[in-house]
Amino acid sequence: MESTLIIIRGNSGSGKTTTAKRLQQHFGRGTLLVSQDVVRRDMLKVQDRDGNLSLDLIRQIAEYGKGKCEVVIVEGIFSHQRYGDMLKQLIGLYNGNAHIYYYDLSFQETVRRHNGRAKKTEFGEESLRSWWNPNDYLGVDGEVVLTNELSQDEVVEKILVDLKNKRREQHVRSKTIRRTGL
Repeated sequence: MESTLIIIRGNSGSGKTTTAKRLQQHFGRGTLLVSQDVVRRDMLKVQDRDGNLSLDLIRQIAEYGKGKCEVVIVEGIFSHQRYGDMLKQLIGLYNGNAHIYYYDLSFQETVRRHNGRAKKTEFGEESLRSWWNPNDYLGVDGEVVLTNELSQDEVVEKILVDLKNKRREQHVRSKTIRRTGL
């Protein structure tokens, strides 16, 4: 089975988890969702610092999904400085069948989105500001920047269209290779 990797990154409160859960629901059974918060906070109870245990476990879970799950979704803040090398290794492991998305929202839009979710009582604007890390791109080919202008529905639709287009390209390429013998 050929697996597709989807990486969704961005600041806290931007919509990463909501997007990832909607994608998992769309793809259905056997879709692996690896959430940084679940691994780091719930499973390991470690702080997001250099060398924390979650980095290796997130990588191992995502590696496990390759060849076993049609779609593997990895979502989290994943700062480039701390997680960039690991994410780039995963992208390489998936042999070009990876889609990378980064929520690059304004701080005001992030606060607005945060205030519309259940976690709004766990932390507020002051915490969001202390964690704020704008323009934290991975800098890899094909990285897609998601902006304020896109609604949650539009982001999910964009990702689904991107995957459909990539599959179509791969199908055409494999037919061409079979026909030409290359």
